[in-house]
Amino acid sequence: MPLAGKGMLLTSMDVDPVHEAEFNRWYDREHLEERVAIDGFLEARRYIANESSMPKYLSLYSTETFEVLDSPAYRKALANQTAWSKENIARFKNMIRGVARITISRGKGRGAVLGIIRFRPARGNEHQLRNALREAFDPASHDGIISMHLIENDQALSKPLTDDPSASDAGASDWFGLIDATDVNKAHTAVRRLIDDAGFKSEVISSGVYRLLWNIAKTDIS
Repeated sequence: MPLAGKGMLLTSMDVDPVHEAEFNRWYDREHLEERVAIDGFLEARRYIANESSMPKYLSLYSTETFEVLDSPAYRKALANQTAWSKENIARFKNMIRGVARITISRGKGRGAVLGIIRFRPARGNEHQLRNALREAFDPASHDGIISMHLIENDQALSKPLTDDPSASDAGASDWFGLIDATDVNKAHTAVRRLIDDAGFKSEVISSGVYRLLWNIAKTDIS
């Protein structure tokens, strides 16, 4: 399976341009490494939108198991954010947070470009949609596509991080299709082919194409 581990944390957000330089500095100098250092985290990848109906910035964090994303070590990290983290997190806009299981992962390796499709499965249609995506996610049938994956949010854990424990999010149980590609145009073509598929077009919420900024693995941390 090309994706490392069994669990994935997805975060995506916008930030006001006036704070953007500081936001990027924090992500690059503290946040990614801090998260990858948590027990059970394997790697993190950070992206910026090339073309997207989703927020501008996107990060993916892979974990050994899904359970790591509800572990004491991760909950401790969430409860003890650094001052720099609190300052930047408070500025997030349009945030998406998915705590997910990796249910499909086909192909080999990772690309410099990521296509992404956000699905909202109709109630009772989850099994049918998963089967349709398993058939459609065939990297060999798309030029320039290295690997294709499906991650499925856990509804309880994907709720926004907020002081209001009763807060809800209509997208907490959404799924994300991830398309690792070698080229922006190839990723865009693959995304369009998939979201135009009549078999699940009605369950597509948004999509985008992102460029890799950088990645860090556990082995990179001394």
